[in-house]
Parts: sequence; C-alpha cells; structure tokens
Amino acid sequence: MNLKIAVRELTIHFGTCRALDNLSLDIHKNELLSIIGPANSGKTSFLRALNRLNDFELEMRMSGSILLDGKNINQDMEAEDLRKKVGMIFALPIPLPLSIYDNVIYGPKMAGVRDKKVLDDLVEESLKSAYLWDEVKDRLRSSALNLSGGQQQRLCIARTLALKPDVILYDEPCSGLDPISTAKVEESMTELKKDHTIVLVTNNTKQAARVGTRTAFFLMGELIEIDSTDKIFTAPSDPRTNDYIIGRFG
Repeated sequence: MNLKIAVRELTIHFGTCRALDNLSLDIHKNELLSIIGPANSGKTSFLRALNRLNDFELEMRMSGSILLDGKNINQDMEAEDLRKKVGMIFALPIPLPLSIYDNVIYGPKMAGVRDKKVLDDLVEESLKSAYLWDEVKDRLRSSALNLSGGQQQRLCIARTLALKPDVILYDEPCSGLDPISTAKVEESMTELKKDHTIVLVTNNTKQAARVGTRTAFFLMGELIEIDSTDKIFTAPSDPRTNDYIIGRFG
C-alpha cells in the first residue's frame, strides 16, 4: 500500500502534561485507520496534530515529525494549505447559520470559486458523498439549523468534502447520534475511503471493528499496537489491548 502519512517519534506536551510519547506509525493511502483507547490516551491530540490544530494551544510543545506525501507538515507547509488537504469532522456538528447550499459552498467560495455551475455540481456531489442529498435536495435554500443532529453532522461532512481534501479526520463523529444516523455516517466513511485516506478516533470499539481497515490502540499517550482490524479484535498481540476491548478498563 502507498504511504500517505508517516509519523515518527511524535511527542506532544501541553504545559507539563505529556499527551503523546514517542509515537511512530504509518497511515496508508485509501485506508480507514480506527484509533481506540480510553480517555486521556492521546487519541484526539494525535488527530489534531495531523492538521496542526494543536498549534492553537499556547503551551503546546511538539517534537518528532509528521510527513504528508513526503512533506513535513510543520516545516514545509503552511497551516492553511495543510487544512485544505486534511479536513476534520468534530464530535459536535456546527453548521453555519446559513442555508444548506451556502454551508457546502462556504469553503470553495472562500477559496475563490465563483462559477455557479461549478458550485451547484459541488453541492450535489458533496451531499451525495455524505449520504444526505436525497433528504435535502428539495430544500437546499432552507436553514441548515433546521436539520436534525444526524443530518447536521452529514452536512458538516459534505462541507469538508467540498474542499476536496486528501485526508479526512473524524473525532468521535457519531457520539451524539442515533443508530440510524450513525449507520449513514459509517456507510459514508466506508465509501469515502475509496478516494480518501480516513483516520477515525472513536470510543465505540464496535464502530472501529465495523469500519476500520486497520486499528491502533492508544494507552496513556503511547501506541500499544496497530494491526489489521480483524487481528486487533480477535487476536491482539498485547494483553492490554484485549483487556480494553473486552471491557476490563476504559
């Protein structure tokens, strides 16, 4: 498989707290990497490092390197350019107080796209990829704030897709969703990995097992193991991984 992201000896501190300790792993092109682990294991800190959102933390210190397509994201790329390539979906959907249509085109318009036909096609394509088009195609000019929570989350996915990212990061995207909405988000993720590299942080081990190509287990800021999802959930190499999966802690 082609290497998309190479993480080497990544250590992150927030003040005196060490969030990640000497973490190294590879993320392959067009895979869906699930990351599991208990609270305070460094999962979200790792995810936010991949598109430099940790830069906004005043007391953040980082050592090691993250390479995207061979480029060091902290030395060879501007943060704004990086975030166009590496989009992020958060646990809480935050649609803009605009129409559904204007939510999707917000990023492309900020990037200078003005052609209405291009924008119209982008809206349809992005909403279809987020498995939302059929539910909203007849009310694109209505407020996004009138959508259900699950629909708002899929709209946020569409808004990210409209910028044509290479990598999509998901941070607990289904934590507040009902089972039907969760299934639609998971179906979307599975389809999107055909054209994107996806990294999913989830506290739901069953979700990780359902959608992950590979799964990584984090504990206390360390990578305990990473392997095919089938192996992690049936025959993990480390007993701590097994203890977490069967619910002995976490």
